[in-house]
Amino acid sequence: MLFFSIISPMSSTDKTLPEDTPALQNMVLELQSKVNWYEEQFRLLQHKQFGTSSEKEAHPDFFNEAETFADEAEPEACETITYERKKPGRKPLPKDLPRKIVRHELAESEQVCDCGHHLHEIGEETSEQLEIIPAQVYVVEHVQVKYACRACEEGVKTAAKPAQPIPRSFASPSLLAYIIVSKFLDSLPLYRQEVIFNRYKIDISRASMSNWVLKSAELLKPFYNRLLYYLILQQIIQADETTLRVINDGRENCPKSYMWLYQSGDYAPECPIVLYEYQPTRAGQHAKTFLTGFSGYLQTDGFPGYHIFDGEDSDVTLLGCMAHVRRKFHYALKALPKESQKKPGMVQMAISKIAKLYAIEKQIKHLNAEQRYLIRQEKSKPLLNDFKLWCDDKVSKTTKDSKLGVAIRYVINQWKYLTIYLEDGHLQIDNNTAEQRIKPFVIGRKNWVMNQNPRGANASAILYSLVQTAKANNLEPFAFLQHILTELPKLGRHYDDEALDQFMPWNLTEKIQPLNKVA
Repeated sequence: MLFFSIISPMSSTDKTLPEDTPALQNMVLELQSKVNWYEEQFRLLQHKQFGTSSEKEAHPDFFNEAETFADEAEPEACETITYERKKPGRKPLPKDLPRKIVRHELAESEQVCDCGHHLHEIGEETSEQLEIIPAQVYVVEHVQVKYACRACEEGVKTAAKPAQPIPRSFASPSLLAYIIVSKFLDSLPLYRQEVIFNRYKIDISRASMSNWVLKSAELLKPFYNRLLYYLILQQIIQADETTLRVINDGRENCPKSYMWLYQSGDYAPECPIVLYEYQPTRAGQHAKTFLTGFSGYLQTDGFPGYHIFDGEDSDVTLLGCMAHVRRKFHYALKALPKESQKKPGMVQMAISKIAKLYAIEKQIKHLNAEQRYLIRQEKSKPLLNDFKLWCDDKVSKTTKDSKLGVAIRYVINQWKYLTIYLEDGHLQIDNNTAEQRIKPFVIGRKNWVMNQNPRGANASAILYSLVQTAKANNLEPFAFLQHILTELPKLGRHYDDEALDQFMPWNLTEKIQPLNKVA
């Protein structure tokens, strides 16, 4: 039998309700507020477990309040929803894949008609079938020829072999690239890779692979630093962070550590850079140290740690994220009872106003920066001003602990950062691309759970940075890593930073296989 206990809101020493009406009313209102909060939390938990994670609403204008529907529905500012009927059938296979033509012809004896005459060709029917060859493994045996002088029988010389990424190891650049891409792009832990190699009758322990990963990261650290040099030169940087567990980091009870992400803005496509950095805490000082020398716009979510850049003497302008605003109102919508979610109301009105801002961004996405700036001034700015007035009016009509109250107060507190994107057509309305780049790390984290020590976490940051930067530059990550792991050792121990410029991903588009043409 289940027993439910009702906990009285009054203390154990207070056995009676207040006698005066105002005090009793205040108690009822306080209890009702708590009940509403718990109901919201219950509905949100249900949505997280069973509902869709999408924040997009199918028909945002449906939620406009009735009395303002006509004024709000401006055709040029609203998103027009169109539908395109999908053609039946599967997509053809890429034309640039290698092809093997297999002709199927009738035997000579079958090329005879029932009437006795010989048949002749009148055409062909073509169909496609995708073949795949499993990973091919072979041994490269380096034979270094020795030479000697017949006259003096001295002066023996041996032909040198190319410098290797890990000396005295049988790990080739291609093997290292394969292991790195499998772990840091395909989220395949080393113990699973160990099993895969065993199927090929190759004994490579996860300990050996772990050691190779660490040494590869050390070799690539100067390359990572050179990418950071070019990132600091950007005018726009987007940042985000997520949690990470590091077991032996010198702190007790294994508290949370963090993986920080920094990337160049989407409207700077000439040299896309994506960098991760491990830090034991979420202190904003880590971001300030990492971005030393940066001057420009830094786009983040509303995390207060980034406010360390916010000062009169700062060369960095903080830029907010409208997607986080939309998400908070999305949670407020899902916290409502189901019958209320599709009716006009304050939450629905806020979502509608945000949807109009995004509709404008969708329309101007492919325009140049000057055109985007002018259209935002003409269309987005009035909508933002209206949204702010609406929030100022509704804030007193909501409790601060309710999901709607939290969302409205977030808008008011973040307002000066949320409107910065109007200043420059190169800026984005949100930080979504940075969030998308942090997701591969989050997915990988689910598979390998934690790092053993800070050295492993730093190695992970470097290698995640390289595979994601390769993807951002439309380069096939395996081919990119194989190339630089082959060429970097040839530079020797001492080289200038400028020597690394030849290996920057935007300088390798003619040498490295494009990402969308994987053979």
